[in-house]
Amino acid sequence: MARENRDSIAIDLSMDVPPAGGSRYIDGDCRQERTGTVWTASAHIITAVIGSGVLSLAWATAQLGWVAGPVMLLFFSLVTCFNSLLLATAYRAGDRHAGKRNHSYMEAVRAHLGGFQVKACGTVQYLNMFGAAVGYTIASALSMMAIKRQYCYNTKGKDNPCIVSSNPFMIAFGVLELILSQIPNFHQIWWLSIVAAAMSFTYSTIGLILGISKLAENGKIKGSLTGVTVGAALGEVTQATKIWRSFQALGAIAFAYSFSLVLIEIQDTIKSPPSEYKTMRKATTLSIIVTTVFYMSCACFGYAAFGDQAPGNLLTGFGHFHPSWLIDIANAAIIIHLVGAYQVFVQPLFAFVERTATAWFPESQFINKEIPIPIPGYEPYMLNLFRLVWRSIFVVIVTVISMALPFFTDIVGILGALGFWPLTVYFPVEMYIVQNRIPKWSLRWIGFQILSVACLLVSLAAAAGSIAGVAAHLKVYKPFKS
Repeated sequence: MARENRDSIAIDLSMDVPPAGGSRYIDGDCRQERTGTVWTASAHIITAVIGSGVLSLAWATAQLGWVAGPVMLLFFSLVTCFNSLLLATAYRAGDRHAGKRNHSYMEAVRAHLGGFQVKACGTVQYLNMFGAAVGYTIASALSMMAIKRQYCYNTKGKDNPCIVSSNPFMIAFGVLELILSQIPNFHQIWWLSIVAAAMSFTYSTIGLILGISKLAENGKIKGSLTGVTVGAALGEVTQATKIWRSFQALGAIAFAYSFSLVLIEIQDTIKSPPSEYKTMRKATTLSIIVTTVFYMSCACFGYAAFGDQAPGNLLTGFGHFHPSWLIDIANAAIIIHLVGAYQVFVQPLFAFVERTATAWFPESQFINKEIPIPIPGYEPYMLNLFRLVWRSIFVVIVTVISMALPFFTDIVGILGALGFWPLTVYFPVEMYIVQNRIPKWSLRWIGFQILSVACLLVSLAAAAGSIAGVAAHLKVYKPFKS
């Protein structure tokens, strides 16, 4: 009982902790002044949603075929948009326009559902954030390796093996994130999200253009209604392999649309009036529409260009010299985007740990003292020793795990698949039912439950496919080698 009370205090007191690195407050709750708009919120969402996973959607479509592929892309788009709007209503307890603010996903669950569900939400949410950080570290290293390998082919010839290790690139990415992780809070990374969002459009557009070019070169549309043909693509594909890959494709699509775990934190950056819900509704709808157009285009044109041979990364399917400079630009854009996406996903985790530490040890100078560091022409940077140490340790751990498990993106797929149902569907639906007092067994209640169960089944199937992918990699696994 004492431990439960202590956990409750850690979360409840978190709302009274002043933010690091700033002195402007609003709403009487010691929170930094919110300046977010539709455009900054949209940038955060697009940065979180359009990850490098967009480049795997052609492969996912190839596993599902011309019928199920686009249908599942549209399904995940509609489900994500609908449930994100439900989740946005939970930002304020009671009245969605004037109720008490919830500054994080966990606070929203505590205000509306309470009990064990708060801990369950936090566990899934922060585990997914950690997994995303590992996945982004690996993905960025793969793009750096692609640029290095391309340079090697151009200078030494295409017959040169050009063996490149991912470890130095993961370390370089980790060093950069080590620096950026000292940005005090979510409010102050809006500029990074805008740059990252622009980069996501850059490499998605390049992938789309190359797909259209390849399609024109082929002179015909490849692919089939049911996807990869058994025994005919990428070696001997058995019926069982096709089923597992189809499930894995669902996981790839689910993870590609995942941003609910940071939605409340994004909404907490939006200024008011108008109400945060109205702004978030516009930003969410706009972002999902833009995302879906890019996803459908890259997936369909990529599948039409390559058919059953669609690569896991669309950019790797165009050969070493077609055209190398454009592919290098796309990979550079991926790297810059992942730098920003990393921060979008880990800043809420940083904030949770720091708020909890402050609530548990309110007298600690190491945890709470802010040391002003003068910056000519700008406001002084507020250095916090606890933030410096713990965030550095976090980035180092993420980097080491990424180096040890270079196939960890499959495990991230598991986390994404398992996180899709609780964070994108279950909690938003349940909080909306409680907030709007929807009677049990009413038609609306039954409709919400059918949606929730259907998405649970899809998530379980996607997780099973990702587990099969991990099992395949473990057969040839060598730590710290890629």
